[in-house]
Amino acid sequence: MGPNGADMTDVDVVDAELVTSGMANGGEAVGRFDGRVVFVRGALPGERVRVRIVDRSNDRFWRAVAEEIVEPSDDRVPPACPAAAHGGGCCDLSFVEPVAGRRLKTGVTADVLRRIGSLTDPQLEESGFFADGVQALGPDGAGWRVRTRLFADDQGRAGVHAWHASSVIVGHECSAPVDGLLTGLGELRFRPGSEIVAVAGADGRHIAEIAPPEPVLGSRADRRHVQRTRRMRAAARPITMVEGDDQVTHRVGERTWRIGVNGFWQAHRAAPAAYARTVVEMVAGDMRDAVAWDLYGGAGIYAGALLDESAAQVHVVDSDAGAIGAACATFAEDPRLVVYQGDVAATAADLPKPGIVVLDPPRTGAGRAVIDTVAAAGPHTVVYIACDIGRFARDLGFLTAHGYHLRSLRAFDAFPGTHHVEAIACLTR
Repeated sequence: MGPNGADMTDVDVVDAELVTSGMANGGEAVGRFDGRVVFVRGALPGERVRVRIVDRSNDRFWRAVAEEIVEPSDDRVPPACPAAAHGGGCCDLSFVEPVAGRRLKTGVTADVLRRIGSLTDPQLEESGFFADGVQALGPDGAGWRVRTRLFADDQGRAGVHAWHASSVIVGHECSAPVDGLLTGLGELRFRPGSEIVAVAGADGRHIAEIAPPEPVLGSRADRRHVQRTRRMRAAARPITMVEGDDQVTHRVGERTWRIGVNGFWQAHRAAPAAYARTVVEMVAGDMRDAVAWDLYGGAGIYAGALLDESAAQVHVVDSDAGAIGAACATFAEDPRLVVYQGDVAATAADLPKPGIVVLDPPRTGAGRAVIDTVAAAGPHTVVYIACDIGRFARDLGFLTAHGYHLRSLRAFDAFPGTHHVEAIACLTR
């Protein structure tokens, strides 16, 4: 199975030995073979590795997986995640010493911001990014994830998906979930093909089984297969509670939220409080206007922090009915918070003019239409939170094109043992 999910034949596989020279966005090391750039999963910069080239479909680069580390980096350690060590697609950098991993992520983040966001080193220096780099959210090690998703194999056993494959790794637990979240799941049996959601809330553990998606018709070779698969998985499917309640209690500060077991909540246990605190610190001197927007605001964590900081009114917009319902319940007694369910760009265009806008879009980013809507509203301060650095950099470029200037930038190792980074930027004009 190739890295894009397509089946590979023997002719597609090439063995090679090369020396890597850097790290790319996505967690792959960069090397060269036969004059061509090769992205290598499972390698670190400066290593001599024997690789298996698995994808030669692109004229500009190939993709490979490390088969043998001939000369390892000093930053390499034994894999911390048993599931990833046995082929799981969960913790793709669990073989990197944590401090070194954050150093690599800092370099990758800076490179992406330069190339895609057109930010300069002086701008990054002035923002504080170079001083802090990618910061830890908690102690190094396992046990940070409060919500995780597993998959049932053809025997009903729960495990993680293999890297870029539909097969399931069982018998080797991922190290990321908090202590006790996966205890005993190995003895349970689920409907083959189902998804298992495990969440640790303030009220204990909750386990839900989501029924398998309806089969997709058509050939895997069909160009629209991926799109059909995404639509299929996005469709509503029956949920059966195995343990706990279908609503999970979460707390940030003095507030409590009830979130559906399959609803969104930040994965890292320290993330909600840390991100809210960072947003408040970034806008603390800008609360001279009465109105703030919290776009893609979900249950209203940032809205609550803004209200606590003295915002007179916060308008929360999100398309997810469950998240909006949770916000309404939590802030039922606070008339300063106004919620809207709907498309963010269309809804925001009709809101009162803001002084501050906070955006926390999904991995796909906000995009040009939303950024144009925000800029047209004329806020003096925009805070952008992102879990995809490439889309983050793209949207920062859109904002700078509208006359906004980067004031501060912080990045967090919110997904330890993986290549992912969470970033928060504050821009003003």
